[in-house]
Amino acid sequence: MIRINLLPVRAAKRKETARQQIIVSLGAIAIILLLSFLVYSYLMVKISSTKEEITRSEQEIVELKAKIDKIKDIEKLKAEVQKKLDVLSQLRREKTGPVQRLQTLSQSIQEKLWLTSYSEAGSQITIKGIAFNEELIATFMKNVEASEDYEKVELIVSEQNEMAGMKLKRFELKFNIEPRKH
Repeated sequence: MIRINLLPVRAAKRKETARQQIIVSLGAIAIILLLSFLVYSYLMVKISSTKEEITRSEQEIVELKAKIDKIKDIEKLKAEVQKKLDVLSQLRREKTGPVQRLQTLSQSIQEKLWLTSYSEAGSQITIKGIAFNEELIATFMKNVEASEDYEKVELIVSEQNEMAGMKLKRFELKFNIEPRKH
């Protein structure tokens, strides 16, 4: 009988199988390392682009803050200009006020009634004058009260004085300037 010794073939097969397993294991490790390197590289690129985007956003924020400050300055200037324009328009409206008030007084005066003094303190006016009689003073007061420029007409003093041989009535009135309706 012929005997064949198969032990060396089995040992060779085992060596071959072990070699194949080592090659497959090394190949798997190489693939895992390659994939890990690719994932790492991808994440590093993404982190870098995100940092650049953050830097750009921070620069944009700084620029926008500067623009906001400029806008706030412009709004302050606009408010100041508006205040000045309001004052100018108020002055324009009230520019004709004293002239109109004096014209109203002039139109309220009748013959034989003379004004000797006119003074303004804020919104209160004091007038002194001379008239022939009380009726002229009363009519003058009614005319002033009826005007749109004055209110609260009060007779402070009315007394008889002799001037140039004539008996005349000296009077003093106080009244307020009517607030303007804008």
